[in-house]
Amino acid sequence: MIRLAVGAVLAAGVALAAYRARALSLDGAIAAFVVGTIVVATGGWSSAAVLLAFFLPSALLTRMGRERKRSLRGTHEPAPRTAWQVLANGGVATLCAVAALGASAPFNAAFAGAFAAASADTWATEIGTLARRRPVSILTFRPIETGLSGSVTLLGTCAMIAGALCVAVVASLLRVAPLLPVAAAGIAGALLDSIVGAGLQARQWCPRCSCECETPQHYCGTPTTMRRGVRWIQNDAVNLMATLCGAIVAAALVVR
Repeated sequence: MIRLAVGAVLAAGVALAAYRARALSLDGAIAAFVVGTIVVATGGWSSAAVLLAFFLPSALLTRMGRERKRSLRGTHEPAPRTAWQVLANGGVATLCAVAALGASAPFNAAFAGAFAAASADTWATEIGTLARRRPVSILTFRPIETGLSGSVTLLGTCAMIAGALCVAVVASLLRVAPLLPVAAAGIAGALLDSIVGAGLQARQWCPRCSCECETPQHYCGTPTTMRRGVRWIQNDAVNLMATLCGAIVAAALVVR
């Protein structure tokens, strides 16, 4: 009970700070509070550190290069993360934390692997967007618009590896899970994210700007129309697949 209470206080503090910094919406902050409380209550401070190894750098990277990211998005600031986005990135790991209550090595690895995948994908997106060279599609290797799912750059690929290692190193040092399986899982999850994003994620078309995007309304304010992909596979669904992949790969590598 003490761990639960302390975890709730810690999670509330982090969620409130993220909400006030506009990194999270109100419902996103509530979801982050629930995720943080469960992770600390089930896994203790080691698991909390793994969670923070994903969350804190990701929040900082979102703010990095804000002016260039704003220019790529028109005049709009990046929207705060919603509850669905929080759960897409942290829901699988939270379930694994609960499943690992019996000190199960595979589920502990799955927990860290899910966060490593979320971290790798976030680092690749936030740093890769700042690359000066135009990205290419991971499937066709043809140039595509910066910021679209499935786009890759050398800078973003290096960032992806660094993001996976960030979580893997913390998990290894605190004996939550071995370094290499978690790092490999993070990279695998981020790669799956790019592949699904390029091949299956819904793509919209803005008639005003004559370009593809991933939202029903473009940043210019114009309603968009469905162009290709699967309508229900949006960014949150892709992120959920990536973290699930990270969890499965990490658990599989541990039990070999």
